[in-house]
Amino acid sequence: MPSRTPDVLVVGGGIIGLVTAWRAAREGLATAVVDPAPGGGAARVAAGMLAAVTELHYGEEKLLALGVESARRYPDFAAELTELTGQDLGYRRCGTLAVALDADDRAQLRELHALQRRCGLESEWLSGRDCRRLEPMLAPGVRGGLRADGDHQIDPRRLASALVTACERTGVEFHRTWAARLDVAGDRAAGVTTADGTALGAGRVVLAGGGMSGRLAGVPDAVRPPVRPVKGQVLRLTVPPRYAPFLSRTVRAVVRGSHVYLVPRENGELVVGATSEELGWDTTVTAGGVYELLRDAHELVPGITELPLTETGAGLRPGSPDNAPLLGPSGLDGLLLATGHHRNGVLLTPVTGDAMAHLLVHGRLPEEALPFTPRRFGAAPPMTATTGTTDTTGTTGTTGTARTEQPA
Repeated sequence: MPSRTPDVLVVGGGIIGLVTAWRAAREGLATAVVDPAPGGGAARVAAGMLAAVTELHYGEEKLLALGVESARRYPDFAAELTELTGQDLGYRRCGTLAVALDADDRAQLRELHALQRRCGLESEWLSGRDCRRLEPMLAPGVRGGLRADGDHQIDPRRLASALVTACERTGVEFHRTWAARLDVAGDRAAGVTTADGTALGAGRVVLAGGGMSGRLAGVPDAVRPPVRPVKGQVLRLTVPPRYAPFLSRTVRAVVRGSHVYLVPRENGELVVGATSEELGWDTTVTAGGVYELLRDAHELVPGITELPLTETGAGLRPGSPDNAPLLGPSGLDGLLLATGHHRNGVLLTPVTGDAMAHLLVHGRLPEEALPFTPRRFGAAPPMTATTGTTDTTGTTGTTGTARTEQPA
């Protein structure tokens, strides 16, 4: 049966597109999502660290503020999503332990600790002995570490599945196909045409296609989002009951200049990641990538070699020029952006959904999202986000990106 033209059409069914659609529908907007496999994409290979504290990097203070705000909202966000769907998200307030394996790493962690303190973040410096007391499986050579109890975790696969269910229960319409091009009429985004030639009209279009956001045909070059794919490989192991508890919290370190983290799930799964490779659209799992992750993880936690390796995978994070998200009007009337989250897609899910819903309802971004408008990259001046809907009909068939954001 034909349906009325939606107020909002979200291109991309990863966690960012799904949370945008759910929040928009919850505000009473008729909403649709175009993606061949909603809930898939990079969330399938993300570790799900909610690490606003230990992910701090120099020069990213504005991004830190957004991450801290999103982390603050996570408990209520997770509780609301669980209540609506009845699904366990694997949300754990387990904390993170970042450790140093040599003197250079120790000096870097000390500098990070000082930066965290200057930014008002809570973390505690521990000796190597204290680190091993917290996590007995750590290598004897650990020189020291930072304990951040405010960093939590969630299972991105469960999160994506729950968001699909939440969208369905809130009346979001799914078009399980590709969006082939953006339709523009009268200098305004008017919808998309799908791979099978179906035209889907919409009052506004939200481009939330992760790394693929910059590849949608029909988007004017002046407003095309400057996102690139950043490959990450990840491993999944299983902790047999005889080895439990293996790790009680997320453990991370820098080994030979490469970041490695181990994220233990309550169901016995252990996620090890992640490489960061600028290789375009390649998602091949390589022997070298697997070897490097296992080698570095073994130096951190020697007992990991006794665990069964159950899965390998690779996905694409959407990186922007400053590795921060693009949120808000694109510069083309009727086209909004929610992409470019790079390593923070999972962490920023609650605040992104709220910000996009606020923009769609009120025509402006909330204060916390203002530093992340696309205009910071010299795009055309954003036009109004407000719009009405026409009374034409829409049909099934839509689009999305198979590879959405791969958050950390």
